[in-house]
Amino acid sequence: MASDAKTGSSFEEGLKGASDKVAEFHEEQSLLKKLQHWLHQTPSAVPLIVLVAALIVFGLLSENFFKAGTLSVILQQIAIVGILGCAQSIVILTAGIDLSVGAIAVFSSVLMGQITFRFGIPAELAILIGLILGTGMGAMNGFLIARMKLPPFIVTLGTWQVLLASNFIFSKNETIRSSDIAANAPALQLWGGSIEPGGVKILYAVFLMIALVAIMAWILRNTAWGRHVYATGDDPQAAELAGVPTKRVLIQVYALAGFFCAVAGWVMIGRFGSVSPTASTGQLGNIQSITAVVIGGISLFGGRGSIVGMFFGALIVGVFEMGLRLVGTDPQWTFFLIGVLIIFAVAVDQWIRKVAS
Repeated sequence: MASDAKTGSSFEEGLKGASDKVAEFHEEQSLLKKLQHWLHQTPSAVPLIVLVAALIVFGLLSENFFKAGTLSVILQQIAIVGILGCAQSIVILTAGIDLSVGAIAVFSSVLMGQITFRFGIPAELAILIGLILGTGMGAMNGFLIARMKLPPFIVTLGTWQVLLASNFIFSKNETIRSSDIAANAPALQLWGGSIEPGGVKILYAVFLMIALVAIMAWILRNTAWGRHVYATGDDPQAAELAGVPTKRVLIQVYALAGFFCAVAGWVMIGRFGSVSPTASTGQLGNIQSITAVVIGGISLFGGRGSIVGMFFGALIVGVFEMGLRLVGTDPQWTFFLIGVLIIFAVAVDQWIRKVAS
């Protein structure tokens, strides 16, 4: 025993002055690797860089680009797409897709108008009914996807056709004229109103779009529900094991997307003045919203991206359209360049995702 104590004492004396640090291994990262990590942590950076570059290029090519009112016109043009983009963003963050956003928007606008003029219900109540029904259309998508386990692409492709057909059947292809709405139901045209600070016209719809983007950005970043949305899109099995109610989250996401689409339908009435079942948003709204989301850096694989990036993506499309128009080029170049941007955005997303693998 005395020998053991002596050995222990000499061992402790031998450790005096020795370093207590654990071995560390440092991997030298290249500048490209650091950029990859930064972009992974800041998904809205790429669309912001592209947006700034586009502004600089078109500013140099056209002296009229930075004149007062140009940005206002661009924001007015993307107001509807931006709101539909909010709907598409939260759906794609769950690794889904919604091909019915345009149909829900148009059908909701038709319901608001027809309920007011056909049934004599006050416009304010008709708007509320339209918003509720739009939310219900989205919730139906969510139920079929979450509870029935059907693929989002197939479900929303089917509901897009069903809702678009229902829109034509219910409206009987009748358009409600702008003058009739202004005289009898001005609340329907609320978001077409504007203010003119310094002589620059800014629609109320622009403020609504920016407010929705800001609110959803905060919710997704700072609430438990927002984290659940990201977790559901990133790895649904792991999210379920962690206690995230993924099925309920999916239904809530699609229902909220339906609500945003109905809001976009209300904005459409103010933006265009009339209520038309043949509005191009029914066919093009899906592609336009997906374009804004993809260019905005939200991953189609779910779980990564920012709704602010979607806003930048919508702005990029608006800047390209306006810039090319002012330069006087063939409008087809807009589609060409946007197509190139979509492919570029997906390629960058795949490159960035390698950080997590």
